[in-house]
Amino acid sequence: MEATVREERRLDSEKAKRIVSAMRASVGSRGAAGSTFDHVAQVAGVSRGLLHYYFGSKERLLVEVVRHDTEIRMGVLEEHLAAADSIDAIVETLVVQLKAFVSEDPASHALIHELFSVSRRNDDVRDELAELYRKVRGRVADLLRDKEADGVVKLRGEPEAVASLLFALGAGLELQLVSDPEWDSSNTFAAGIQTARFLLGA
Repeated sequence: MEATVREERRLDSEKAKRIVSAMRASVGSRGAAGSTFDHVAQVAGVSRGLLHYYFGSKERLLVEVVRHDTEIRMGVLEEHLAAADSIDAIVETLVVQLKAFVSEDPASHALIHELFSVSRRNDDVRDELAELYRKVRGRVADLLRDKEADGVVKLRGEPEAVASLLFALGAGLELQLVSDPEWDSSNTFAAGIQTARFLLGA
């Protein structure tokens, strides 16, 4: 526990934040393979040794960058979901969040897809990614559980199962939208909205 607290303090330092920001930008423009410690250290304005000190490996740094991005997006999502007082308001929040994510800079998407690729051959990264998804599902499931207790929704399944399916809908749409920016997704979004409403009990 003490070691974990020390590590969190270390990663919260100004230099660690600069490294995370530099890695995020680098992966978006050069990919994971081109984002060497030498390049990231130069962009961050720190020594290469500091990257090893804070993160140990490029894979661990990738995980921290995705964790940082996810935490920001989850904070926004939780704030808006907490204020949603109807099924339609919840679905609108999810749609707005998805569209905002798709319209972000390429680094957001590159990071996640690069990390998936790395996780296929790195057990540590796969474990970290799995834990990150468990936490995200759990946080949204808790919000859905609260909404059900307040009578806002009537979930057609366990809260975590519904949260997982909602994320699956969003992830599938995100991949198609990023791969084909010219795709007319209006009918698909309409069907997805009806699916989400059904899962929430409409």
